[in-house]
Amino acid sequence: MIGWNALVLLAASSVAFAAPPPTPAPVPTPAQVMAIPPEIRAQLQERVIKVANSPEQRLHLLVELVFRPEGLGLEYDTEATLTVAETWQQRRANCLSFTLLFVALAREIGLEARMQEVGQVVSWYQDQGLIFNAGHVNVGMRVDGRQATLDLDSNVLYDRRGPQPINDSRALAHFYNNRGAEQLAAHDYASARAYFDAALRMDPRFVPAWSNLGVLESRENDLDASARDLETALSINRFHAPALHNATKLYQRMGDTRRVAQMQSRLEQVRKRDPFYQFMQGTTAERDGNYVLAAHYYREAVRLYGNAHQFHFGLARAYFLSGDNRLAMREMKRARDLGGDPMRAVYQSKLDGIRRLEARHAAR
Repeated sequence: MIGWNALVLLAASSVAFAAPPPTPAPVPTPAQVMAIPPEIRAQLQERVIKVANSPEQRLHLLVELVFRPEGLGLEYDTEATLTVAETWQQRRANCLSFTLLFVALAREIGLEARMQEVGQVVSWYQDQGLIFNAGHVNVGMRVDGRQATLDLDSNVLYDRRGPQPINDSRALAHFYNNRGAEQLAAHDYASARAYFDAALRMDPRFVPAWSNLGVLESRENDLDASARDLETALSINRFHAPALHNATKLYQRMGDTRRVAQMQSRLEQVRKRDPFYQFMQGTTAERDGNYVLAAHYYREAVRLYGNAHQFHFGLARAYFLSGDNRLAMREMKRARDLGGDPMRAVYQSKLDGIRRLEARHAAR
């Protein structure tokens, strides 16, 4: 008995010296995410509601309050997935935080505002071994019978469907999923799980959260649970590229060659039809100095989505860098004609530069 007690005490002593697992920070409730602090309400009352009655004037004043330095002076930060109160306090936001803030404030002053979702945008990035599909949200407004879209990122390229209205629950699913992905990248798996679970309570069919939960289960070596999560994601959207990518990696790890081949085949189908994937492949080839390959991918992007001036500009660059000024000018003209007022002067200046270079070559 003495020996047994000593063994138990020794075991307990060794456990006492081990660092306890971190306690996950509490997940904010939907009400806490959207809550407008009293000081913001006071500013809205003084600087918007008392000053203007018409919806258009109130919208204009709200935009000034959010963006001007004497107001919030909001700055863009891709990593700032914040509640409404945190965004106001920290004066920074990503597209999601801005959308939550602006919709909440617009509704507070009596405007008709909604969240909007873009299925895909041109921005993809890789961080710590995780592939993030940078989906996008923005603000939809209805003012005096007219529709308007407000976007924090003026350079984002939408997919062909453009912004689609979503309900608040789905917007909050985006919030919780973003927070979960941040915790996953930081290896805080308990917090990541809590956020992914919250995202799925908001929207049980939110594919990105199922896909990210599958990655989490894989990192925790529960491969069967990971497979179930990823199959759930793909049962909702069988062509969701990040879920297909994650499923391919999982089945490779499990040694399931049949499933690997299925996932890779489906992922290849998706990529062949995805102008954004083709465009990003083009930018990679361009960075590597392979301008012929870059032009190939940019042509595919243009073939799939011919109205995107950014794709024509990429193709013009690839032609110019490979020495084909004639084709470079052709694509630069198309970029100019599609770019609209904000980009027309930029592209015209680049086009004039190529023409001057061609003229110097012709004069030799």
